[in-house]
Amino acid sequence: MTDTGDSDDATSERPGVDGPDGTDADGPDADLFYDALESLGRPVLTATRYAQLRECTHEEAVAELDALVDSETAERLDVANDPVVWYPVDWARMTDRERVILFPDRREIVVDQPEQFTRAQLSQFAHLVETTGSGAYKYEIRQEDIWQAPYETLDDLLGTVRSVLPERSDPLESWIRSQYERANKFRLRTHEDGYTVLEAQTADLMGNVARQKLDDDQLRAPISETESWVAEESIAAVKRILYEAGYPVRDERDLERGEPLPVELELELRSYQKQWVSNFLETASGVLVGPPGSGKTVAALGILSEIEGETLILVPGRELASQWRDELLARTDLDPEQIGEYHGGQKEIRPVTIATYRTAGMDRHRQLFDSREWGLIVYDEVHHISAPVYRRSADLQTRHRLGLSSSPVREDDNESDIFTLIGPPIGTDWDGLFEAGYVAEPEVEIRFVPWGDREARNQYVSSEGHERRQLAATNPAKLSEIEALLGAHPDEQALVFVEYLDQGRAYADALGVPFISGEMPHARREQYFEQFRNGTLSTLIVSRVGDEGIDLPSAALAIVASGLGGSRRQGTQRAGRTMRPTGRAQMYVLATQGTREEEFARRRMRHLAEKGVRVTETTVESGGFEERVDDSADDAAEEPGPEE
Repeated sequence: MTDTGDSDDATSERPGVDGPDGTDADGPDADLFYDALESLGRPVLTATRYAQLRECTHEEAVAELDALVDSETAERLDVANDPVVWYPVDWARMTDRERVILFPDRREIVVDQPEQFTRAQLSQFAHLVETTGSGAYKYEIRQEDIWQAPYETLDDLLGTVRSVLPERSDPLESWIRSQYERANKFRLRTHEDGYTVLEAQTADLMGNVARQKLDDDQLRAPISETESWVAEESIAAVKRILYEAGYPVRDERDLERGEPLPVELELELRSYQKQWVSNFLETASGVLVGPPGSGKTVAALGILSEIEGETLILVPGRELASQWRDELLARTDLDPEQIGEYHGGQKEIRPVTIATYRTAGMDRHRQLFDSREWGLIVYDEVHHISAPVYRRSADLQTRHRLGLSSSPVREDDNESDIFTLIGPPIGTDWDGLFEAGYVAEPEVEIRFVPWGDREARNQYVSSEGHERRQLAATNPAKLSEIEALLGAHPDEQALVFVEYLDQGRAYADALGVPFISGEMPHARREQYFEQFRNGTLSTLIVSRVGDEGIDLPSAALAIVASGLGGSRRQGTQRAGRTMRPTGRAQMYVLATQGTREEEFARRRMRHLAEKGVRVTETTVESGGFEERVDDSADDAAEEPGPEE
């Protein structure tokens, strides 16, 4: 049972319980009985053991247990070695209750049947490793999880840890303390003469860590035993190398603000958005990691209005550039002449400039961006920053760096680059936003679909590698399942995501709805998106072009038909299309039974589970082709490679 407070008297925190006898006007408190069973780790107990666990007399324990028998919660049984034992009538409650088990030596936590609160709290300081269909979650506490934990003090972090674990662990807390302190060993600052200095907490750290790990091109010269002169062009590399060595660097440089740009925000921020803005202003850099629909763009505009400096906004594509321009004009007092776009369609440098990552990283355009002193650079869909072409934008001079992403994870294990190049995560408490009703928590269901016919399955069996994965993704039975799901939600607008163009075209023809892909002209895409927003289109088939950067706020239903070999981030973004301020949000993920799609589906939804979203599984009624195919030989061929 998870401990949710520091009080020694558990009953004092339970609503409706009068005192230590564990009873109220409605009778005995069954939860105390189940707590005792879980603490003991056995399904039966004696009155003597119960009295010890409850810290009451033997007579009081017998009275409580007999009252539970009277209420038909417990049964009593006379046995030879001890006069009486008690056990629960409803054995199922013992299997459905949350259990948190800590393995301190491995820094692992296993949770069975976790509550949403527990999953959300664990996401603040632990990494979800795997889940099972039976409701077990395995977490690992890594050093980077402690470095990036969104807490201002160690006590706040430990308070969350203690709220989740069943009991305190001194070895674990000692390790957490050491890692929290480790994150403050190095800092970058600006020397009074204008150059950048790397400062270590001790001379030993500077000599045996920094000067051993960094070369002469990165550290130009020593200044003192604890200080070194850093080459300006190597600042990002210095931060990344020390991070990989186990020492995240605090960036406290005094950077240029650029020309002043007064901006008024013409809407009221929500309370949590105000907190995001405040947290960012304290650190001067960071990544907003809120769920889709939580208003990260609006919070970014709030940050822009507080900084009041010339701003560069970097986006992955032209659709997002247009959306940012519309948001700036609708929600601030900026004039159209103050906002420029710089990409393949337009090339304007203005006080607020919206550019694509690719354009900003190209040599022939680089000088235009380098020559301006930006007060703020916003990196939208910040997970792109780790790509070689895009990461060059991280070297642009700016006083403040702000990343935006609902899921800053990458399959190439380079997500640490995001936090070293941009800043620490801000706003990771998804559960609080779900509970407050600001964002609709999606109901995510993985549906395992059987093969539609023997011919399709036999073709799959005789194939291998990428062809096998494609055949599972395009299982003909998925179309029938999509039609059934759309029929079950006749009043909801729906997005159906596909991986393959032929599949998208076939679904569009069968359902009589448009298919949006990268091949479609930009203007026509925007026309369909606008029809979807205003409700004149109820369903769209969408390829990967819809995974990010498309504003579809009214989508209440998402169906992922294929693309499970994609990234965890892709799964989060697709679920995000259903996250809205009000109403019901539903996401279905279709995976072909007996194929590697089953495991891909679980893995791709793992990031959502880590954020406190409950993911369920359902097996669709079989059409007679239930036997599993051995896919082990194709694991390597089917495993998706690093993202570009």
